[in-house]
Amino acid sequence: MLEGKKVVLAYSGGLDTSVCIKLFEERGAKPYALYVDLGQGESEVDVKGKALKIGAVDAFVRDAKAEFAEEYVAPAIKANALYGGKYPLFTALGRYLISGKLVETAREVGATHIAHGSTGKGNDQVRFDVTTASLAPDLTVVAPMRDWKMNRPQEIEYARKHGIPVPATKESPYSIDANLWGRSIEAGPLENPENEPKPEVYELTADLEEAPDDPQYVEIGFEKGLPVRLDGEKIPLVDLIRELNAVAGAHGVGRVDMIEDRLVGIKSREVYEVPAATVIIQAHRELESLTLTKDVLRFKALVEQRYAELTYEGLWFTPLKAALDAFIEETQKTVTGTIRLKLYKGNSTVAGRSAPKALYSKDLATYDPNSAFDESAAAGFISLWGLPARQWAQVHEGE
Repeated sequence: MLEGKKVVLAYSGGLDTSVCIKLFEERGAKPYALYVDLGQGESEVDVKGKALKIGAVDAFVRDAKAEFAEEYVAPAIKANALYGGKYPLFTALGRYLISGKLVETAREVGATHIAHGSTGKGNDQVRFDVTTASLAPDLTVVAPMRDWKMNRPQEIEYARKHGIPVPATKESPYSIDANLWGRSIEAGPLENPENEPKPEVYELTADLEEAPDDPQYVEIGFEKGLPVRLDGEKIPLVDLIRELNAVAGAHGVGRVDMIEDRLVGIKSREVYEVPAATVIIQAHRELESLTLTKDVLRFKALVEQRYAELTYEGLWFTPLKAALDAFIEETQKTVTGTIRLKLYKGNSTVAGRSAPKALYSKDLATYDPNSAFDESAAAGFISLWGLPARQWAQVHEGE
């Protein structure tokens, strides 16, 4: 089926996709490796060299960090996108961009197939497959780990047999995924939800015992819903995220350990490191509470939940997602201001807030006798507000 076919593979340099290259080569296909740099930290020379050594016909590296931050992370920030109220969707967001680059590269090399290393239990298979169907329905998607039913121990043994250099071993069987917006750790001992993650699984966040004994304050400045300043300095979103990953991570902020409901119907145990995402979304929500009306905040909370679900479930390029984007964009017009956060021993707490269009008024909120709030109007308001309850009670009295 694949004999002589050109296949563009989403290559990460890890176990799954490294094995995929050799599997394609064995089946007579012509595998092209595409590594999309979203801030994972791999060296361009190393990742290209690894892919070519394993058997790729050619290997491409696309630097998409800025595009990822501006086109995918930015709207997720405005939406406060957290799946299950905890997971900031960094893997999901990255998959949509990678899928687009796969299609572009397939057109460049004349490939008829694109491929990914997702398993049949994961969510990424849905994101890759549905996005490809949305962008290029003529291309065929191949997923060797899913379609050819190879489990992780078999992959490790296959890699050893063929001299494939991979970070995963039977002694350290973790599956790692990372980009600018976060890092995930799964598999191995973490599959037992009773097991506490060992310190070595973490890279971005310090253990609380090793975090600084003194707190650190950071100020995040927003313009129309997006963070644009850190401690008063205006910097690109990519650099702002990197800085906050380092600063918040050093204080142990941003560890998430959760039971997650996967799209395929199973529950999985997931461990994430998301320092920058944690503090940015916290600050953004706080600024919204200062600048948006109560009814907008309440309705936006419903939109945010559905937005996160669509993102998680592979439905980024859909009419409903576009409609939600339009609503969210409208809400962000006045979300400009600065939030000050205190970072200490794994916690991030709001220490101050300001906004030029703040709806909070000290003159109205103060308990000072000179308050601008007309308390004499309260009795009439309460009478009308409680009228339906009073009417019900009178009609049904004695029942």
